[in-house]
Amino acid sequence: MSVTHASADELAQALACAEQAHGRYEEGIGHGDLNWPFWYARFLGGEQTGRLDVGSDDSNR
Repeated sequence: MSVTHASADELAQALACAEQAHGRYEEGIGHGDLNWPFWYARFLGGEQTGRLDVGSDDSNR
């Protein structure tokens, strides 16, 4: 899957959205997620393809 953004501003906005969603995810699992880069990558890719399947913390690897 290829993830692209038209500008730095668009990427920053996508990362801010991922940050908010990841905060809710961490609240749901009850602890911090050390694999957050993988979670963010899957979130950003899913956002562009319409498939937001970030799964559990085990599925981030």
